[in-house]
Amino acid sequence: MTDNIPQFGTAEYKVTSGAETCKSCKQAVTGSYYRVNGMLACERCVGQLKGQIPKDTHAAFVRGITFGIGGAVIGLVLYSTFSIITGIVLGYISLAVGWLIAKAIKMGSGGIGGRRYQIAAAALTYAAVSMAAIPIYISQMNKGKTQSAPQAQTAPSAADPANSNQDQPGASPTPSSQRGSSGKPKMSLATALGMMALLGLASPFLELQDPVHGAIGLVILFVGINIAWRMTAGLKLDILGPFVASAPKPAATT
Repeated sequence: MTDNIPQFGTAEYKVTSGAETCKSCKQAVTGSYYRVNGMLACERCVGQLKGQIPKDTHAAFVRGITFGIGGAVIGLVLYSTFSIITGIVLGYISLAVGWLIAKAIKMGSGGIGGRRYQIAAAALTYAAVSMAAIPIYISQMNKGKTQSAPQAQTAPSAADPANSNQDQPGASPTPSSQRGSSGKPKMSLATALGMMALLGLASPFLELQDPVHGAIGLVILFVGINIAWRMTAGLKLDILGPFVASAPKPAATT
């Protein structure tokens, strides 16, 4: 709600003498009136309020989700980059990821919120934080490979059946495909990516192998999801009415 929209954020019940006044325009209420979140409002201010509330549409939802996906990608990159550079997996970054995704969704939707926006924000927050484990794991594997220097083999082993077979006269060379193949079917790229995605999504719960560290990480993650959930909530307006204002009593004559 912008500044020019009538404000009904805090309910105030005040006993005043004479005619009651509208919370927004401070004018005396005559004829029909409403209750907005428990506060008195005149018919003109309620009509202005309804006209200035943004409407939820399919296009607004699509824009919100698109912006939210962009925020999730940025959050994933920030989370994994910080962990890779510093070597510290700091769970508190998930709070910033939830805030970033919620802000992106609200920006894309034009400030519109609601239950479906909340569900999308919560899912994107969980996905961004959990999938950050994949680049972190790949980086740790690469560091482990570089630290362990491979041992170079200077001469072929005499016990190698492939070399001994080639040294024998008249023996047919063993195909390289047969020597290097273990007999197991190779995993396709799509299958490998799918398994990696599943492991990433399950990573917050796999961290429970270390009960203390894993439980703390899960709690922080759900706090970040709660931040995204609350920020994408819809505007709560409880409008009751119209009611008919009672006519003022005539002044007593002597």
